[in-house]
Amino acid sequence: MEFTPKQIIEQLDRYIIGQGNAKRAVAIALRNRYRRSRLTPELREEITPKNIIMQGPTGVGKTEIARRLAKLVKAPFVKVEATKFTEVGYVGRDVESMIRDLVEVSVRLVKEEKFKEVERKAGDEVDKILLKHITPLRKSVYPDMSAEQLHDKVYEEYKSGALDDMVIEIDMPELPKPQQLMPGSGIEINMGELLGGMLPQRKKRRKITVKKAYDQLLDVESEKLIDNDSVNAEAIARAENEGIIFIDEIDKIASRANTGGADVSREGVQRDILPIVEGSTINTKYGSIKTDFILFIAAGAFHISSVSDLIPELQGRFPILVKLDSLSKDDFVSILTQTDNAILKQYTELLRVDNVELSFTKEAIEQVALIAAAENENKEDIGARRLHTIMETLLDDISFNAGSLTEKVDVKVDKNYVENHLSATLKSQNLKKYIL
Repeated sequence: MEFTPKQIIEQLDRYIIGQGNAKRAVAIALRNRYRRSRLTPELREEITPKNIIMQGPTGVGKTEIARRLAKLVKAPFVKVEATKFTEVGYVGRDVESMIRDLVEVSVRLVKEEKFKEVERKAGDEVDKILLKHITPLRKSVYPDMSAEQLHDKVYEEYKSGALDDMVIEIDMPELPKPQQLMPGSGIEINMGELLGGMLPQRKKRRKITVKKAYDQLLDVESEKLIDNDSVNAEAIARAENEGIIFIDEIDKIASRANTGGADVSREGVQRDILPIVEGSTINTKYGSIKTDFILFIAAGAFHISSVSDLIPELQGRFPILVKLDSLSKDDFVSILTQTDNAILKQYTELLRVDNVELSFTKEAIEQVALIAAAENENKEDIGARRLHTIMETLLDDISFNAGSLTEKVDVKVDKNYVENHLSATLKSQNLKKYIL
């Protein structure tokens, strides 16, 4: 399904409150990909994505917007932190590793799709393997049955899930562990893949439940039924044309002035990122990939530095700048109650496992939101993450005692409960009124 910009925003609104400008920018960027795919090959090569910089405090939805966007269209997506990279010539992760990570994600996505296509055929093979090991063990349970009757009975039990927890001894394939070329380099090699299957696959005798054996053997048998070369080719193509790379904390590599020392290294990282964003060809173990059409979304708080402190060439490759707002009390109320992954819904479901039926009054929700907004204003602004801190403190007693309950208990959280359990926080906020 190809989403229109309005439909994309509707989907993002299910999980992210506010930030209309940022949602609008990514929705247009995503739709432009679809528009580009409908053009002639000659014109398609000339049109590159309009990369985006999101400026705003932590916890207001920058990463979540990009992540939900990628999930919406099943696009390969990686999040990297600019501070993890070092300039060429220094020990650490090089910027090309973000492209290799994107290809790995793309390969995994394509493989999952191919596995689903061959799941039934692979499952039949796994059934045959497991029944060979299970049937002799069940013979003592049904000693009077003929071989055919025994096979039918065991097959019936196996398919119904009655034997899922049964422990069997079986030879399981042992996957070779990837080795790093240099410690800390992030570049790994797999000797089994390198030798192209010339060595026989090693197996190890293991005691394992039928269910776990099925899951592991299903991957092995599925792998035999798919063509890895076509998977790799499709994964490269998908990463090239649909990939999204989210570069977080880009403000940490921006420098106000060239004062030497660390600032030189920061500018060096920017210059290393530049050719990848501009468009270059990177070699990976799955093949070469062009970065020209990957969508890059950068984000940072830019408290100390500003977007204009990035080198001009890099600024030019991120033509769209969107500013995200700090969250208000009303935003916190919506985050607590309205989204598909609403925080109150999460805590309610968690405690329901331990027979606690949790409910909140409207006044309690508004009081929590008010405290969160005030805390962000008086202390460091950490956005929606502040709600998790407050909710953990608020529900600490209930969460601790819930595990010992044997019968269902209804717990109503009202405004008085919030004020009593967050009294230390409220007292701290009241004291700030008298500090000049």
